[in-house]
Amino acid sequence: MASFLRPHNWVPGPVGEELQVPDKDAKAMVGTEDTPGGKASPNPQNLRPSVFHSIKFFVFCHSLLQLAQLMMSGYLKSSISTVEKRFGLSSQTSGLLAAFNEVGNTALIVFVSYFGSRVHRPRLIGCGAILVTLAGVLMTVPHFISEPYRYDHTSPDMPQDFKASLCLLSTKAPASASSNSSCSSYTEVRHLAVVGIMFTAQTLLGVGGVPIQPFGISYIDDFAHNSNSPLYLGILFAVTMMGPGMSYGLGSLMLRLYVDIDRMPEGGINLTSKDPRWVGAWWLGFLISAGAVALAAIPYFFFPKEMPKEKQELRFRRKGLAVSDPPVSKGEDSSSEQSPAESLEKKDNLAQMAPDLTVIQFIKVFPRVLLRTLRHPIFLLVVLSQVCMSSTAAGMATFLPKFLERQFSITASYANLLIGCLTIPLAIVGIVVGGILVKRLRLGPMHCGSLCLLGALCCLILSTPLFFMGCSSHQIAGISHQPGTQPGLELFPGCMESCSCPSDDFNPVCDSSTRVEYITPCHAGCTSRVVQEVPDKSQVFYTNCSCVAGGGPVPAGSCDSACSHLVLPFMILISLGAALASVTHTPSFMLILRGVKKEDKTLAVGIQFMLMRVLAWMPSPVIHGSAIDTTCVYWAQSCGRRAVCRYYDHDLLRNRFIGLQFFFKIGSLACFALILAILRQQDKEERTKATIPNPGLQQQLLASEAKKEPEESRV
Repeated sequence: MASFLRPHNWVPGPVGEELQVPDKDAKAMVGTEDTPGGKASPNPQNLRPSVFHSIKFFVFCHSLLQLAQLMMSGYLKSSISTVEKRFGLSSQTSGLLAAFNEVGNTALIVFVSYFGSRVHRPRLIGCGAILVTLAGVLMTVPHFISEPYRYDHTSPDMPQDFKASLCLLSTKAPASASSNSSCSSYTEVRHLAVVGIMFTAQTLLGVGGVPIQPFGISYIDDFAHNSNSPLYLGILFAVTMMGPGMSYGLGSLMLRLYVDIDRMPEGGINLTSKDPRWVGAWWLGFLISAGAVALAAIPYFFFPKEMPKEKQELRFRRKGLAVSDPPVSKGEDSSSEQSPAESLEKKDNLAQMAPDLTVIQFIKVFPRVLLRTLRHPIFLLVVLSQVCMSSTAAGMATFLPKFLERQFSITASYANLLIGCLTIPLAIVGIVVGGILVKRLRLGPMHCGSLCLLGALCCLILSTPLFFMGCSSHQIAGISHQPGTQPGLELFPGCMESCSCPSDDFNPVCDSSTRVEYITPCHAGCTSRVVQEVPDKSQVFYTNCSCVAGGGPVPAGSCDSACSHLVLPFMILISLGAALASVTHTPSFMLILRGVKKEDKTLAVGIQFMLMRVLAWMPSPVIHGSAIDTTCVYWAQSCGRRAVCRYYDHDLLRNRFIGLQFFFKIGSLACFALILAILRQQDKEERTKATIPNPGLQQQLLASEAKKEPEESRV
């Protein structure tokens, strides 16, 4: 789960790791401030202090921008089930939609290391934020170009839900005519246009997010004081980690509002948020997020290309600002004196070569350095373990709200509230605890590997009870295929034969006495409808139902789950597992930093995030969505095509969704076990070399002594 809170883009250097800054950036003159064009002013005495020449103000602005950007990126995941119902999408399609922003992001992120400081980084960040804003606005376009949402199949001239879905012989011909007339080429073209617009918006969202975090972090590291840079980056990550939690909180608020709040029907609606036909105002959250990103983007067009390097170190709690890396040896300190072999190795460093290469040369060099980095066993295993963790996080982030809605019969708003208030905060706590343990205990590679293995093992153990925290699906007349029962569950066979119920209607009612659910009141043989007014809401009942004992009344809406009380224990286990998995984030990151060559650290981090996108965040939502679709027992039909799933087999849904998570967690645990085994083997070999004298070294010493004896005799 740690990767769910991952930095949204590739950072060009790890937190607390000093990046190589060109000499011209390091030689900032005292009192000289750069103009927004990036040229030094010839008369610095005439310049007045500007807030846009303060690196502290840049950190403040960038924290707000990344917070708004992550809120925008995560908002679709909080409303994925609502978008499915509104536009008739399968879980596989919605999973592909949620992952599509990674396509544009991954395609362009590699070139960030090439451009580096060649471009005006603040302005490029601002342009990226404008693209993110446009993507958010574009995501709302399907709402405005679509017709008002109709939760029944009445014609636009009739009030919604008026005599809809009732068992009336007179509705036989109009129902079929209405069904056929609603399917036209224009309807299908509009559906394809809506889906295409959303995919385009997601791609634009990924492209716009490319420059925001990498350029922002490198800009802070270039112009902040060397001792202040880790603190600023820590503040930046602490603020931006709240973005995913805020996206679920925003989703919880927006989905309480009706989708057509801007164009409510005259007679109002007779729906509550617990009704399975309820669709919340999913589009409103995108407008709010887009507005926040647009406001946060304004200051970036006033920051200079370069600013004077910060000269004052923050004095409060100076010891707390120390980097968690181990002390650097004297050999590493004396980097100014390099042997010819070391200088040749440096030439193969992509990060240092990038400023002197053309785009074509950069593309040619990149695969060679990539393969060299991937041949490192520790690096490869750590990346694979993080890919497994990220796959778990991506599936949970995208489909956990929908899983909670279906498994425990809770509203989409409440599901988002639970995730935003429990899972996300505990995952953040896990990341912080992991960093504190690495720093306070000064953990080396061996102990970092042990901590990762322990965290993955505890997370796996906590996931085991989740297989049993749920209940089977309730019986649905005409749909459920339970062992030993027939599909038709009517108490009175043939009770609805004369009703001519429409096959594409969906207006469920529940017979609470037998816990049997009917797709529509017509399928229950109901001929009349009663609205009972209660304070703040109205409850709809259907009466004279020939398929229900006593004739009813039966309330509108699906039957509640028999295990709704298990939702809080389920979420506590999920959140604790997320916290334990997040503890492995920092120690696994340190295994990469301490396991690869010093000159390859920047590139290794970039490759790590790129592989996590390609292997986890892009395919995982599609894999989880496809697994969820295989548990569907009743698909809604729209113009002859399969649309949204109405009913799932709850046991299959739970076993396959939790089982997929369990599979990825086992993969992560296996990778950490191999890492620990390799580290122990390396440690054992180093100890063996230290205890056994080297015969070659002894021969060299004897030869040197033999040479010294003739010289002494001649003297």
